Amino acid sequence: MKIAPFIRSIEEYNLRSAEKIEHILVHTGQHYDVRMSQNFFDELNIPDADIHLGVGSGSHAEQVGKTMIEFEKVLQQLKPDWVVVVGDVNATLACSVTAKKEHIKCCHIEAGLRSGDIRMPEEINRLVTDRLSDLLLTPDLLSNNNLKKEGVDDSRIRFVGNIMIDTLEMEREKAARMSFDVIIRDNLLEATGSTGGFNSENYGIVTLHRPSNVDEEGIFKPIIEFIANEVCENIQIVWPIHPRAVKQLKFFGLYEKVLSNKNLILLHPIGYHEMLKLNMNAKIMLTDSGGLQEECTVLGTPCLTLRWNTERPVTLREHGGASVLVGNNIERIRDEFNTTMTLARKPVRPELWDGETAGRCLEAIIGYGGSVK
Repeated sequence: MKIAPFIRSIEEYNLRSAEKIEHILVHTGQHYDVRMSQNFFDELNIPDADIHLGVGSGSHAEQVGKTMIEFEKVLQQLKPDWVVVVGDVNATLACSVTAKKEHIKCCHIEAGLRSGDIRMPEEINRLVTDRLSDLLLTPDLLSNNNLKKEGVDDSRIRFVGNIMIDTLEMEREKAARMSFDVIIRDNLLEATGSTGGFNSENYGIVTLHRPSNVDEEGIFKPIIEFIANEVCENIQIVWPIHPRAVKQLKFFGLYEKVLSNKNLILLHPIGYHEMLKLNMNAKIMLTDSGGLQEECTVLGTPCLTLRWNTERPVTLREHGGASVLVGNNIERIRDEFNTTMTLARKPVRPELWDGETAGRCLEAIIGYGGSVK
Protein backbone atom coordinates (compact mmCIF):
# COMPACT_ATOMS: atom_id res chain seq x y z
CA MET A 1 0.00 0.00 0.00
CA LYS A 2 2.93 2.32 0.63
CA ILE A 3 5.24 1.22 -2.16
CA ALA A 4 2.63 1.11 -4.97
CA PRO A 5 2.24 4.90 -5.35
CA PHE A 6 6.00 5.44 -5.04
CA ILE A 7 6.72 3.05 -7.92
CA ARG A 8 3.97 4.70 -9.93
CA SER A 9 5.55 8.12 -9.36
CA ILE A 10 8.92 6.81 -10.63
CA GLU A 11 7.28 5.41 -13.76
CA GLU A 12 5.50 8.72 -14.42
CA TYR A 13 8.76 10.62 -13.92
CA ASN A 14 10.55 8.37 -16.41
CA LEU A 15 7.88 9.02 -19.04
CA ARG A 16 8.39 12.78 -18.95
CA SER A 17 12.10 13.06 -18.15
CA ALA A 18 15.17 12.48 -20.31
CA GLU A 19 17.10 11.25 -17.27
CA LYS A 20 15.60 7.93 -16.23
CA ILE A 21 15.48 6.50 -12.73
CA GLU A 22 16.33 2.84 -12.43
CA HIS A 23 14.55 1.17 -9.55
CA ILE A 24 14.82 -2.32 -8.10
CA LEU A 25 12.02 -3.66 -5.89
CA VAL A 26 13.23 -5.96 -3.13
CA HIS A 27 10.70 -8.12 -1.27
CA THR A 28 12.22 -9.35 1.98
CA GLY A 29 9.58 -12.03 2.49
CA GLN A 30 8.75 -10.93 6.04
CA HIS A 31 5.06 -10.85 5.04
CA TYR A 32 4.95 -14.22 3.33
CA ASP A 33 1.28 -15.29 3.61
CA VAL A 34 -0.35 -15.23 0.15
CA ARG A 35 -3.53 -13.57 1.37
CA MET A 36 -1.56 -10.95 3.29
CA SER A 37 1.16 -10.20 0.74
CA GLN A 38 0.87 -11.41 -2.86
CA ASN A 39 -2.78 -10.40 -3.10
CA PHE A 40 -1.77 -6.80 -2.41
CA PHE A 41 0.76 -6.91 -5.24
CA ASP A 42 -1.94 -8.18 -7.58
CA GLU A 43 -4.69 -5.79 -6.45
CA LEU A 44 -2.57 -2.63 -6.54
CA ASN A 45 -0.78 -3.48 -9.79
CA ILE A 46 2.61 -3.49 -8.11
CA PRO A 47 5.22 -5.03 -10.42
CA ASP A 48 6.56 -8.37 -9.28
CA ALA A 49 9.54 -7.88 -7.01
CA ASP A 50 12.87 -7.95 -8.84
CA ILE A 51 14.49 -9.70 -5.89
CA HIS A 52 12.98 -11.95 -3.21
CA LEU A 53 15.09 -12.41 -0.09
CA GLY A 54 12.89 -15.23 1.26
CA VAL A 55 13.26 -14.24 4.92
CA GLY A 56 9.96 -15.72 6.11
CA SER A 57 8.90 -16.11 9.73
CA GLY A 58 11.00 -16.15 12.87
CA SER A 59 11.81 -14.09 15.93
CA HIS A 60 12.64 -10.40 15.58
CA ALA A 61 16.35 -11.18 15.76
CA GLU A 62 16.07 -13.96 13.18
CA GLN A 63 14.16 -11.77 10.72
CA VAL A 64 16.52 -8.82 11.12
CA GLY A 65 19.63 -11.01 10.88
CA LYS A 66 18.44 -12.96 7.82
CA THR A 67 17.39 -9.77 6.06
CA MET A 68 20.75 -8.07 6.70
CA ILE A 69 22.67 -11.08 5.42
CA GLU A 70 20.68 -11.33 2.19
CA PHE A 71 20.27 -7.60 1.60
CA GLU A 72 24.00 -7.00 1.99
CA LYS A 73 24.58 -9.30 -1.01
CA VAL A 74 22.09 -7.27 -3.05
CA LEU A 75 23.74 -3.96 -2.22
CA GLN A 76 27.25 -5.24 -2.91
CA GLN A 77 26.15 -6.49 -6.31
CA LEU A 78 23.97 -3.58 -7.45
CA LYS A 79 25.64 -0.65 -5.65
CA PRO A 80 22.62 1.68 -5.78
CA ASP A 81 22.70 5.40 -5.04
CA TRP A 82 19.76 5.15 -2.62
CA VAL A 83 17.97 2.61 -0.48
CA VAL A 84 14.35 3.63 0.19
CA VAL A 85 12.62 1.99 3.15
CA VAL A 86 9.02 2.40 4.26
CA GLY A 87 7.14 2.02 7.53
CA ASP A 88 8.40 0.40 10.72
CA VAL A 89 8.69 -3.35 10.20
CA ASN A 90 11.80 -5.43 10.91
CA ALA A 91 12.81 -5.17 7.24
CA THR A 92 12.83 -1.37 7.54
CA LEU A 93 15.35 -1.52 10.36
CA ALA A 94 17.47 -4.25 8.77
CA CYS A 95 17.74 -2.60 5.37
CA SER A 96 18.55 0.86 6.79
CA VAL A 97 21.36 -0.58 8.94
CA THR A 98 22.76 -2.54 6.01
CA ALA A 99 22.60 0.47 3.69
CA LYS A 100 24.60 2.62 6.07
CA LYS A 101 27.20 -0.08 6.64
CA GLU A 102 27.64 -0.16 2.86
CA HIS A 103 27.86 3.68 2.77
CA ILE A 104 24.71 4.02 0.68
CA LYS A 105 22.27 6.89 1.19
CA CYS A 106 19.04 5.84 2.89
CA CYS A 107 15.61 7.48 2.69
CA HIS A 108 12.84 6.64 5.15
CA ILE A 109 9.27 7.16 3.98
CA GLU A 110 6.93 7.57 6.98
CA ALA A 111 9.63 8.96 9.25
CA GLY A 112 9.16 10.63 12.63
CA LEU A 113 6.24 8.57 13.91
CA ARG A 114 6.56 7.94 17.65
CA SER A 115 4.38 6.12 20.16
CA GLY A 116 6.65 6.87 23.12
CA ASP A 117 6.51 3.18 24.04
CA ILE A 118 9.96 1.64 23.72
CA ARG A 119 8.47 -1.79 24.51
CA MET A 120 6.97 -1.85 21.01
CA PRO A 121 9.34 -3.54 18.53
CA GLU A 122 8.13 -1.09 15.89
CA GLU A 123 9.22 1.86 18.03
CA ILE A 124 12.77 0.52 18.13
CA ASN A 125 12.63 0.06 14.36
CA ARG A 126 11.45 3.65 13.91
CA LEU A 127 14.07 5.15 16.21
CA VAL A 128 17.02 3.32 14.67
CA THR A 129 15.89 3.84 11.08
CA ASP A 130 15.38 7.58 11.59
CA ARG A 131 18.73 7.94 13.33
CA LEU A 132 20.55 6.33 10.40
CA SER A 133 18.61 7.64 7.39
CA ASP A 134 19.96 10.55 5.38
CA LEU A 135 16.54 11.77 4.28
CA LEU A 136 13.45 11.63 6.48
CA LEU A 137 10.08 12.00 4.76
CA THR A 138 7.32 12.69 7.29
CA PRO A 139 3.54 12.14 7.03
CA ASP A 140 2.51 14.99 9.35
CA LEU A 141 3.88 17.98 11.22
CA LEU A 142 3.73 16.18 14.59
CA SER A 143 6.35 13.80 13.15
CA ASN A 144 8.51 16.77 12.14
CA ASN A 145 8.41 17.99 15.73
CA ASN A 146 9.37 14.54 17.04
CA LEU A 147 12.49 14.51 14.89
CA LYS A 148 13.47 18.04 15.84
CA LYS A 149 13.14 17.19 19.54
CA GLU A 150 15.58 14.34 18.92
CA GLY A 151 18.09 16.76 17.44
CA VAL A 152 17.66 15.94 13.77
CA ASP A 153 18.84 18.75 11.52
CA ASP A 154 16.18 20.44 9.39
CA SER A 155 18.18 19.64 6.24
CA ARG A 156 17.32 15.94 6.63
CA ILE A 157 13.57 16.42 7.13
CA ARG A 158 10.91 16.88 4.44
CA PHE A 159 7.20 17.06 5.21
CA VAL A 160 5.55 15.20 2.32
CA GLY A 161 2.22 13.90 3.67
CA ASN A 162 0.84 10.38 4.03
CA ILE A 163 1.66 8.01 1.19
CA MET A 164 -1.01 5.55 2.39
CA ILE A 165 -3.64 8.09 1.36
CA ASP A 166 -2.28 8.12 -2.20
CA THR A 167 -3.36 4.51 -2.47
CA LEU A 168 -6.71 5.19 -0.82
CA GLU A 169 -7.52 7.96 -3.28
CA MET A 170 -6.30 5.96 -6.28
CA GLU A 171 -8.35 2.89 -5.33
CA ARG A 172 -11.45 4.49 -3.78
CA GLU A 173 -13.69 4.22 -6.85
CA LYS A 174 -12.77 0.61 -7.53
CA ALA A 175 -13.53 -0.30 -3.93
CA ALA A 176 -16.86 1.53 -4.02
CA ARG A 177 -18.03 -0.61 -6.96
CA MET A 178 -17.48 -3.87 -5.06
CA SER A 179 -20.40 -5.91 -3.73
CA PHE A 180 -20.78 -6.42 0.01
CA ASP A 181 -22.39 -9.81 -0.57
CA VAL A 182 -19.52 -10.97 -2.77
CA ILE A 183 -16.93 -9.83 -0.21
CA ILE A 184 -18.66 -11.82 2.54
CA ARG A 185 -19.34 -14.89 0.37
CA ASP A 186 -15.83 -15.16 -1.08
CA ASN A 187 -13.99 -14.64 2.21
CA LEU A 188 -16.12 -16.35 4.84
CA LEU A 189 -13.84 -18.25 7.19
CA GLU A 190 -16.42 -20.95 7.76
CA ALA A 191 -20.12 -21.24 8.51
CA THR A 192 -21.09 -19.05 11.43
CA GLY A 193 -24.20 -18.67 13.52
CA SER A 194 -25.40 -15.79 11.35
CA THR A 195 -28.53 -16.83 9.45
CA GLY A 196 -30.02 -13.45 8.57
CA GLY A 197 -27.38 -12.42 6.07
CA PHE A 198 -25.20 -9.34 6.04
CA ASN A 199 -26.75 -5.98 6.94
CA SER A 200 -24.82 -3.42 4.90
CA GLU A 201 -26.57 -0.53 6.69
CA ASN A 202 -25.72 -1.48 10.25
CA TYR A 203 -22.36 -3.12 10.81
CA GLY A 204 -19.00 -2.50 12.40
CA ILE A 205 -15.51 -3.91 11.79
CA VAL A 206 -13.06 -5.57 14.18
CA THR A 207 -9.38 -6.26 13.48
CA LEU A 208 -7.00 -7.53 16.16
CA HIS A 209 -3.50 -8.91 15.71
CA ARG A 210 -1.13 -7.37 18.24
CA PRO A 211 0.35 -9.73 20.87
CA SER A 212 -0.63 -7.25 23.59
CA ASN A 213 -4.30 -7.95 22.77
CA VAL A 214 -4.44 -11.59 21.66
CA ASP A 215 -1.62 -13.48 23.38
CA GLU A 216 -2.84 -13.38 27.01
CA GLU A 217 -6.10 -15.11 27.93
CA GLY A 218 -6.79 -12.58 30.70
CA ILE A 219 -6.84 -9.81 28.08
CA PHE A 220 -8.14 -11.51 24.95
CA LYS A 221 -11.04 -13.38 26.58
CA PRO A 222 -12.72 -10.26 28.09
CA ILE A 223 -12.39 -8.48 24.72
CA ILE A 224 -14.04 -11.41 22.93
CA GLU A 225 -16.81 -11.60 25.54
CA PHE A 226 -17.46 -7.87 25.24
CA ILE A 227 -17.67 -8.06 21.45
CA ALA A 228 -19.85 -11.19 21.45
CA ASN A 229 -22.14 -10.31 24.36
CA GLU A 230 -22.47 -6.54 24.09
CA VAL A 231 -21.26 -5.13 20.78
CA CYS A 232 -23.09 -7.77 18.76
CA GLU A 233 -26.30 -7.00 20.62
CA ASN A 234 -26.23 -3.53 19.05
CA ILE A 235 -24.69 -4.09 15.65
CA GLN A 236 -23.48 -6.78 13.27
CA ILE A 237 -19.69 -7.20 13.32
CA VAL A 238 -17.44 -8.23 10.45
CA TRP A 239 -14.07 -9.54 11.60
CA PRO A 240 -11.38 -10.20 8.95
CA ILE A 241 -9.35 -12.30 11.31
CA HIS A 242 -5.57 -12.51 11.50
CA PRO A 243 -4.08 -16.04 11.67
CA ARG A 244 -2.57 -15.17 15.05
CA ALA A 245 -6.01 -14.34 16.45
CA VAL A 246 -7.51 -17.57 15.08
CA LYS A 247 -4.74 -19.57 16.73
CA GLN A 248 -5.31 -17.86 20.09
CA LEU A 249 -9.09 -18.21 19.94
CA LYS A 250 -8.67 -21.94 19.51
CA PHE A 251 -5.97 -22.16 22.16
CA PHE A 252 -8.16 -20.40 24.75
CA GLY A 253 -11.29 -22.38 23.81
CA LEU A 254 -13.13 -19.32 22.45
CA TYR A 255 -13.40 -20.24 18.79
CA GLU A 256 -16.76 -22.03 18.96
CA LYS A 257 -18.27 -19.19 20.97
CA VAL A 258 -17.27 -16.74 18.27
CA LEU A 259 -18.53 -18.96 15.43
CA SER A 260 -21.90 -19.48 17.08
CA ASN A 261 -22.69 -15.76 17.41
CA LYS A 262 -25.41 -14.79 14.95
CA ASN A 263 -24.12 -11.24 14.59
CA LEU A 264 -20.41 -11.97 14.23
CA ILE A 265 -19.06 -12.75 10.76
CA LEU A 266 -15.52 -14.10 10.56
CA LEU A 267 -13.60 -13.61 7.31
CA HIS A 268 -10.21 -14.70 6.08
CA PRO A 269 -7.69 -11.84 5.83
CA ILE A 270 -9.13 -9.75 3.00
CA GLY A 271 -7.65 -7.63 0.25
CA TYR A 272 -7.12 -3.89 0.25
CA HIS A 273 -10.17 -3.03 -1.84
CA GLU A 274 -12.42 -5.29 0.21
CA MET A 275 -11.37 -3.69 3.49
CA LEU A 276 -11.69 -0.23 1.99
CA LYS A 277 -15.21 -1.00 0.81
CA LEU A 278 -16.20 -2.25 4.27
CA ASN A 279 -14.61 0.77 5.95
CA MET A 280 -16.47 3.21 3.70
CA ASN A 281 -19.84 2.32 5.20
CA ALA A 282 -19.06 0.94 8.66
CA LYS A 283 -20.70 2.50 11.70
CA ILE A 284 -17.61 1.86 13.84
CA MET A 285 -14.13 0.33 13.67
CA LEU A 286 -12.48 -1.51 16.59
CA THR A 287 -8.84 -2.10 15.71
CA ASP A 288 -5.22 -2.19 16.84
CA SER A 289 -3.96 -1.34 13.34
CA GLY A 290 -2.17 1.96 12.76
CA GLY A 291 -2.96 2.03 9.06
CA LEU A 292 -6.69 1.63 9.66
CA GLN A 293 -6.60 4.58 12.08
CA GLU A 294 -5.38 6.68 9.16
CA GLU A 295 -8.00 5.39 6.75
CA CYS A 296 -10.78 5.91 9.30
CA THR A 297 -9.72 9.54 9.68
CA VAL A 298 -9.98 10.26 5.94
CA LEU A 299 -13.15 8.19 5.48
CA GLY A 300 -14.75 9.51 8.67
CA THR A 301 -15.35 6.12 10.30
CA PRO A 302 -15.55 6.48 14.11
CA CYS A 303 -12.70 4.35 15.45
CA LEU A 304 -11.82 2.74 18.78
CA THR A 305 -8.09 1.97 18.83
CA LEU A 306 -7.39 -0.95 21.19
CA ARG A 307 -3.97 0.34 22.19
CA TRP A 308 -2.68 2.51 25.02
CA ASN A 309 -0.63 4.66 22.68
CA THR A 310 -0.28 5.38 18.99
CA GLU A 311 2.51 6.53 16.72
CA ARG A 312 -0.18 8.30 14.66
CA PRO A 313 -1.61 10.90 17.08
CA VAL A 314 -2.82 13.03 14.17
CA THR A 315 -5.60 10.43 13.80
CA LEU A 316 -6.92 11.01 17.34
CA ARG A 317 -10.04 13.06 18.01
CA GLU A 318 -8.03 15.47 20.13
CA HIS A 319 -6.11 16.37 16.98
CA GLY A 320 -9.20 16.42 14.79
CA GLY A 321 -9.12 12.76 13.72
CA ALA A 322 -11.63 9.92 14.04
CA SER A 323 -9.94 7.68 16.61
CA VAL A 324 -9.81 7.40 20.38
CA LEU A 325 -7.38 5.25 22.40
CA VAL A 326 -9.14 2.69 24.62
CA GLY A 327 -6.34 0.22 25.39
CA ASN A 328 -7.67 -3.18 26.43
CA ASN A 329 -9.59 -2.05 29.52
CA ILE A 330 -13.16 -3.28 29.06
CA GLU A 331 -14.79 -0.48 31.05
CA ARG A 332 -13.06 2.13 28.91
CA ILE A 333 -13.87 0.25 25.72
CA ARG A 334 -17.53 -0.02 26.78
CA ASP A 335 -17.83 3.69 27.62
CA GLU A 336 -16.20 4.83 24.41
CA PHE A 337 -18.18 2.31 22.33
CA ASN A 338 -21.46 3.67 23.68
CA THR A 339 -20.33 7.24 23.01
CA THR A 340 -18.91 6.49 19.59
CA MET A 341 -22.07 4.75 18.39
CA THR A 342 -23.84 8.11 18.68
CA LEU A 343 -21.32 9.88 16.42
CA ALA A 344 -21.89 10.60 12.74
CA ARG A 345 -19.23 10.01 10.11
CA LYS A 346 -16.93 13.03 9.86
CA PRO A 347 -14.21 12.76 7.22
CA VAL A 348 -11.06 14.73 8.08
CA ARG A 349 -8.06 15.38 5.84
CA PRO A 350 -4.84 16.35 7.66
CA GLU A 351 -2.45 18.64 5.80
CA LEU A 352 -0.94 17.07 2.64
CA TRP A 353 -3.04 13.91 2.95
CA ASP A 354 -4.13 14.72 -0.58
CA GLY A 355 -3.13 11.71 -2.68
CA GLU A 356 0.00 13.42 -4.04
CA THR A 357 2.57 12.34 -1.45
CA ALA A 358 4.51 9.89 -3.64
CA GLY A 359 5.45 12.64 -6.08
CA ARG A 360 6.73 14.80 -3.25
CA CYS A 361 8.77 11.85 -1.94
CA LEU A 362 10.46 11.41 -5.29
CA GLU A 363 11.09 15.14 -5.65
CA ALA A 364 12.73 15.19 -2.21
CA ILE A 365 15.08 12.34 -3.14
CA ILE A 366 16.01 13.89 -6.48
CA GLY A 367 16.45 17.29 -4.86
CA TYR A 368 18.72 15.90 -2.15
CA GLY A 369 21.56 15.75 -4.67
CA GLY A 370 23.44 13.14 -6.61
CA SER A 371 22.21 10.58 -9.10
CA VAL A 372 19.24 8.37 -8.41
CA LYS A 373 19.34 4.60 -8.94
